[in-house]
Amino acid sequence: MAEGYLRVFAGSRAAIYSAGIEAHGVNLRAIAVMKEDGIDISGHTSNKVEDYDPVQFDYVITVCDNAREHCPIFPGQAKKFHRDFPDPARAKGTEAEITAQFIVVRNLIKEYCRKFALEYLHD
Repeated sequence: MAEGYLRVFAGSRAAIYSAGIEAHGVNLRAIAVMKEDGIDISGHTSNKVEDYDPVQFDYVITVCDNAREHCPIFPGQAKKFHRDFPDPARAKGTEAEITAQFIVVRNLIKEYCRKFALEYLHD
C-alpha cells in the first residue's frame, strides 16, 4: 500500500521500490481497499530486499517493527525512516471486520506517505 501511495504522491520526482524480508505476494484485500481509493496495485510484485542490491537509495522506509529489526544495512547515504503500522493481514474477525482493519491501516499509510512526499520529495 505504501508503494502505491508513494508512487502517486511522488509522481515523477522519485523512483519507488518496495520490498520485504520475505516475498508473500500482494495481499488481495490490500488490492481491493486500494482500488476503492482509486489506486491499482494489482500489478505490483512482492520482492525481497536482496532484489535491489545494486540500487543506491536516498531513503529507506520501514513500515513495521519486524522489517526494521531484520532489514539489512543499506550502504551509502540512505536516510532511514520508520513507522510501525499494524499488519492488517493479521486481523481477525468477520470479513467486514477484517476489511475495516485494512481500511484503517490504508488510511494511516496514505497520510504518512502524503506527508513524506511533501517533506522529502521535492522537484
